[in-house]
Amino acid sequence: MADRAREDEAIHGVVERLTDDLSATRSPAEVEAAVAKAHASFTGRPVREFVPVLVERKARALLSDSRAGQ
Repeated sequence: MADRAREDEAIHGVVERLTDDLSATRSPAEVEAAVAKAHASFTGRPVREFVPVLVERKARALLSDSRAGQ
């Protein structure tokens, strides 16, 4: 349970960082959606320690890719 709370807190930090970093080009809702999508892709993975770092990288890539298509 403590591990889940720690992961949730770290994911919240990812949302805050990306929202701040991308505020000129992305809405908070877009950032939250990208982070949620990235986080969901790691559901069921047994090793959780690096999930927040991987989520941040994947969300940045999702946001970058979708910006290139605009």
